[in-house]
Parts: sequence; C-alpha cells; structure tokens
Amino acid sequence: MLLLNASGCLDALIAPDTARQLDGFVTKTVTPLPREGNPPVRIAETEVGMLNSIGLANPGRDRFLAETLPRLRELGLPLWVSVGGFSAQDYAETCALLEDVTVELNLSCPNVDEAPEPAAEIVAACREATELPLYAKLSPAAWDIGEVARAVEAAGADGLSLVNTIRGLALDARTLQPVLGCAVGGYSGPALRPIALAAVFACRRVTDLPIVGMGGVSTGRDALDLVAAGATAVALGTVCFSDPDAPARVRAELAAELRDRGYASADDACGVGHASQVELESSAAKSPAK
Repeated sequence: MLLLNASGCLDALIAPDTARQLDGFVTKTVTPLPREGNPPVRIAETEVGMLNSIGLANPGRDRFLAETLPRLRELGLPLWVSVGGFSAQDYAETCALLEDVTVELNLSCPNVDEAPEPAAEIVAACREATELPLYAKLSPAAWDIGEVARAVEAAGADGLSLVNTIRGLALDARTLQPVLGCAVGGYSGPALRPIALAAVFACRRVTDLPIVGMGGVSTGRDALDLVAAGATAVALGTVCFSDPDAPARVRAELAAELRDRGYASADDACGVGHASQVELESSAAKSPAK
C-alpha cells in the first residue's frame, strides 16, 4: 500500500528526510500563473484541528517546471503533481506539459473560486491532453460524492483522492471576529476523519478505481480504518506539521494493526468494512416481497 503526503502539508525540499519516508511525494497545487495567496491570517488552530486559507500560493506553472520540479526529482521519489486552475483549459494546459508524474487534479480547494465547469468536464479535458495517470481530488461537501466519483471515472480519471478539506470558521475569543483573513478556510485534522471515511466508503461502493484516502490520519489505526473503508493508499496531512517522523511511525503502526488482526498486508484488509453492508443487502434481496 502506498503512503503519501496530502498536497500542501509537506515541503519536500525543506524536509527531505520526512519526504523520503513516503512512497511518493505530492506537490503543492500548481496554477498557470503565480499566486501570492490569500491575505493573512492564513492559519488558525482549533480545539480539534486546523483551519487554513493559504489560497493556492505558488510560483506558477513556468517556474515550477523550470525550477521546482527538477529539484524534486533529485529526491528519487515517485512524484505526484497537484494541478489547479480556474477553467478546464487551465488544468489541461498544465497536464500537457508534465512528464513522468502522476497528476492529482485539485478540483475542490475551499479557499479559492472554483472553475465553472463540473469536475467530470475538467477531467475529460485533461484526459485529452495527457496519458499520465489522473487522480481526481474531490470535496467532502458534495451531496452525493458517489455520483461525482462515477462521473469522473466515466470522464477518464484513473483514481480518486478523498478528501480535500471542508469549509470551517473560527472566531477570535475577544473580538468575536473571524480569525482568518478570508473568514472561512479549509478544515483539517482529527474531526475530518469520519467525513473522509464516509466519502471513501461511498465511493468504494460504486467504483473499483484506486482511492487515496486522507483526512485526519495520525495513527496506524486511522490508516487501517481508511483501508477497511476501501482506500488503496493513504495520505498524511496535518500530522506532518507536528511530527516529522509521522510517515515511518504510521507505517509501523499500520503493520502492527494488520498483524494483530491476521492480515498479511493492507491489500488483504482493503474494503473489509463493507462486509456487513453486503450481507444485509444480500439478505434483503433474498427476502420475499411483501
């Protein structure tokens, strides 16, 4: 099973030792033009997680390709490039310029205006532009995320990344005004985990695509839960800010969790959380209609 980082939660050039504990590195989201990001304050801690409103700050596509990507290749890790934009054409043009990477399409950043096209249309445009593997990163705010998963699969996605952060708000204890400069931001941390589990569970029921599960993972047991829900890979997010050894620790804890439950590998445990639902549905199908 692959262990990755969630996009934007680790700078591999600043923390290469942490990055090398992973099976692949996911870059910050790259947009066609440079972005300074949102006004400060951009990060706020809460009792059970973190809000961020970075706003896709990045040097832009040209500098990323000329400067950042070559330096990242020196790490010797498989690379995933997170691609963003404000139209289907933005996404497709960036994908066409990439080589020898997996592409994660950031279709769900809560801190910037979204492209007007639906997720499936963006995926279709990117599929026409590249033969590279395409993973669609979806929002947990989708009312029926399973339907979105089916749509992006039909459009040519090779996998899913579940989930992005979800919008949240924190108020200053003294002024009762929003802490973040943009008021709302993307919420991550332990409280996101049940939401991520529900999304992975729902999507696994409707698709056989590979799924990278993420959201609130800080222990091996957290990773196992995502695997049981149907994830074929797991990404670490907020925990990377506080624990530089998190990838190695979570990997070891996951191995112990699997061993204690009699699983030879994570692949053997993938999707086992669906067994009771499958049994219920089978029983219901066999029951005579009244």
